[in-house]
Amino acid sequence: MVVATNLGFPYVGAKRELKKLVESYWSGKTTEAELRQGVEGIQANHWKLQQAQGLEHIPSGDYTLWDRVLDTAHQFGAIPARYQNIANPLDQYFAMGRGLQKAATETTAKVDVPAMEMKKWFDTNYHFTVPEFEVDQAFTLQNPRAVEQFKTAKALGIHTRPVIVGPVSFLKLGKPVKSGEQFDTLSLLPKVLPLYVELLKQLAEAGAEWVQIDEPVLIFDLDAETKLAFEKSYKTLKASTNLKLLVAAYFGRVENNIYPVKDHVDGLHLDFVRAPEELEKVLPLIGENQILSLGLVDGRNIWINNLEQSIQLAEKAVAALGKERVFVGPSCSLAHSPFSTEFETKIQQANPELFSWLSFSVQKTKEIVVIAKALNEGRDAVKAELAANAAAIESRRTSPQTTNKEVRERVAQIPASAWKRASAFPIRREAQVKKLNLPLYPTTTIGSFPQTKEIRVARQKHNKGELSDADYDAFIKSQMKEVVEFQEKVGLDVLVHGEPERNDMVEHFGHLLYGYDFTQNGWVVSYGSRCVKPPVIFGDVSRRGPMTIDEIKYAQSLTSKPMKGMLTGPVTMMKWAFVRDDIPAKDLCAQVGLALRDEVVDLEAAGIPCIQVDEPAIREGLPIRRADWDAYLEWSVASFRLSTSGISDETQIHTHMCYSDFNDIFDAIVALDADVITIENSKSDEKLLKIFETKQYTNEIGPGLYDIHSPRVPSVEEMKKRFADMLKYIPDELLWANPDCGLKTRQWPETEAALVNLVEVAKYFRSLKAQQA
Repeated sequence: MVVATNLGFPYVGAKRELKKLVESYWSGKTTEAELRQGVEGIQANHWKLQQAQGLEHIPSGDYTLWDRVLDTAHQFGAIPARYQNIANPLDQYFAMGRGLQKAATETTAKVDVPAMEMKKWFDTNYHFTVPEFEVDQAFTLQNPRAVEQFKTAKALGIHTRPVIVGPVSFLKLGKPVKSGEQFDTLSLLPKVLPLYVELLKQLAEAGAEWVQIDEPVLIFDLDAETKLAFEKSYKTLKASTNLKLLVAAYFGRVENNIYPVKDHVDGLHLDFVRAPEELEKVLPLIGENQILSLGLVDGRNIWINNLEQSIQLAEKAVAALGKERVFVGPSCSLAHSPFSTEFETKIQQANPELFSWLSFSVQKTKEIVVIAKALNEGRDAVKAELAANAAAIESRRTSPQTTNKEVRERVAQIPASAWKRASAFPIRREAQVKKLNLPLYPTTTIGSFPQTKEIRVARQKHNKGELSDADYDAFIKSQMKEVVEFQEKVGLDVLVHGEPERNDMVEHFGHLLYGYDFTQNGWVVSYGSRCVKPPVIFGDVSRRGPMTIDEIKYAQSLTSKPMKGMLTGPVTMMKWAFVRDDIPAKDLCAQVGLALRDEVVDLEAAGIPCIQVDEPAIREGLPIRRADWDAYLEWSVASFRLSTSGISDETQIHTHMCYSDFNDIFDAIVALDADVITIENSKSDEKLLKIFETKQYTNEIGPGLYDIHSPRVPSVEEMKKRFADMLKYIPDELLWANPDCGLKTRQWPETEAALVNLVEVAKYFRSLKAQQA
C-alpha cells in the first residue's frame, strides 16, 4: 500500500512556544531542565497530531533548538576552538549560533565569542549555521538528537522515522576555519563516515526501521569529486546496516546527480512540486526493491494542493512501481510552512474565499493522507474531500480578487526609459556630493532600531482598539524623535527614522498595497528563535496611496542632517511573502516595482534626499541551477531599477543586502546601479572583500562592520581592523561605515555601545587620512 509520510514539522510550535522557551532560557528566567521539559511537551504534541492525521511515517530528529545543521556539527564534535572553553554543552551550542558575551566573575572567566557564519538555506528565507572544519578535524559522536528524539517518541508509543543531515551535505555546506589551511571539506569524509555508521547503529539498536537522510545538495550543479563522495558514502552506509535508508533531496531537480546514490539506498525522496518533469526520467531508474517517495504537497507555500493533479502524477508512479513501492509526502520539510489555518479566524470571517485557498502544515498532512487513500482505495474513498478541493481550486482560478485589469495594462506599457536611471553614476555622484556634503567615510545604519517592549505593547493596543489612532501616532512620533536625537548625539551622518511603526519590513508595506493579505499566526522560523509572519500575495499588486511620506517627512523635520526614506524592494516584497503561484514571478515583481516607483517619486517630492530600497532577498531568489540564473537576474535586477529610476540625479538611492554569497552575483549587484549599497560582511568572514581582488565596484559601498544578529558588542579595535581591511580594496571616497543589518532585534544598551564604537572608528580613519594629506 502507498504510505503517507512527512519529512519534517514546524518545530517552533503552534503558537511559537519554542521561541518563548529558548528566549526565556537565554534571559535566565528558565532553567535548562525547564527548557528541556517544555521541548519534550511540544515534540509529543507534534507527534501525536501527525499520528492523528493518519500519517504512517512520522519524522523525529527534525526538532531543533537552533537549526539542524548546527545540531549536526555539535553532535559530531565539530566545535571551533573559540567555543571549547564553554563548559555547559547547551550554552556552547547556543554560543555557536548566536555568540556569547559575559563578563568575568569570581569563579568564571570572561567569555566573548562571536557567532558562526549564517547563510540562507538554499533559496528559502530560512538560515543555517555554517559548520567550520579544521584540516585535521577530529569528529566524536555525542548525544545524537535523532536517537534521543526517536527514543522519546517510542516511549510515547509512536514509532517514528528518524531524520538526519547526510554526510555529503554536512561537509559540503561547511567551510574551513578562517585562520587555518584552506582545503576541500569533502576530504574529511573518511573521518566522519565512521561516525555516521555508529549513528545508524544506535538508531537500529533503538528500534528504528527507516532512516531519512537529507541530502539537499543533490540539487546543486555537482562536480565529479562530489558525486564520487556520494557514491562512497552510501556504499559504506548501506553495507554497514540493515536499516532502510531513504535519501531525501528537495528544492529542485536532481538531474544526473541521482546516479551516484540510486543503487545504494532503499528509497529516494524527490521534489515533484519544483520538478514534476523529473518523474518520467526517474521511474526507470528505481530498482525493483526500492521505494520512490513523491514530494507532491508544497512544503514551502500556503496554497491548497491540487489533489487531482497530484493523484494523477502519483498514479504514474504506482503504475510503474506498484503501490508497495510508493510513498507520498510533502516536497520538503513542513518547517517552512506555518502551523495551522485553524488560527486564521480573521481571514476566515472577512474573506472566506481566500481562506478556502489556504493550507498550512496541519492541513498539508491531511492532503498527503487523502492522496495516499485515493491511491490505495480509489477516488470514491475520498469523494467529498476531492469535490471540496476541486471547488476551491476553480474558485481561485476564476476569482475577480486575483486580477486587476489596470495593473496588468500598466505593466504591459512600461516604457524602456523606466528601466534605468537617466544619468550614469559619476554624473549622479557629483550632484549628490554637492547636495549632501557628507564627510569622508559617512556613517549610517541600515534602517530599523530596537523594537522595544513598549513599542510592541503600543502596537498591540492599537491593533485591538485600546489605543486611539491619534494617541498611537503621537507615540510613534515620540519614538522617532528619540531615535533621531540618539543618532545626532552619537554622531551618525545619514539618519533613519528607526521604523517604530513597522512590525516587519515586508508585512508593513503589504498592508499598504492591494493584493496582499495577512495571517494572525502564519509564523515561520527565519533563524534561531527569530520568526517572521510573511504576508500572503493572492492578487495583482498596486499602491493604495502614499506609504511612508508622513513618517519620513516628520523625521526629516527633526534634523538638518540627511534622512533616508526606507522601503523594501520588489524582489524582497515578493520573496519574503507567501507568493501567489498562478502568474509568472517576473510579472508580479514588475507590479510591485511600479508600486514602489510611485512611492520613491513621492519621497523625492517631499524633500527626502536619500531613499533606501532594500533587496536582501535578491540572492536567495537565485535559481539553484546555474543554467537558470540569467533569466532570473534579468527580471529581478530590472524590477529594482524600475522602482528606483523615476527620480533626479541628486537623490541618492541606497540598497541593502544581507547573508548571501554575493560573489556569485557580483555583476548583477553592479547592474542594480544603486548609488550606495550596504552589504553583510562581518558574519561571513569578510568573504565579500575577496571579490574586490579581481573585480571593481565603482559605486559607493558599506560592507558591514559588525554582526547585529548577536548581542555581542565589538570593540573599537576589532572594528578598526575590519575597516582597515576594507580600505585595502575600496577607495576612500566610496567607503561607508555601517552595521551589517537592521537593529530591530537588538536591545538599546548594546545598540548604543556598538554605534558609539562605529562612529569612533570612522572618525579615527578620517583623522588618519587628514594627517596623510
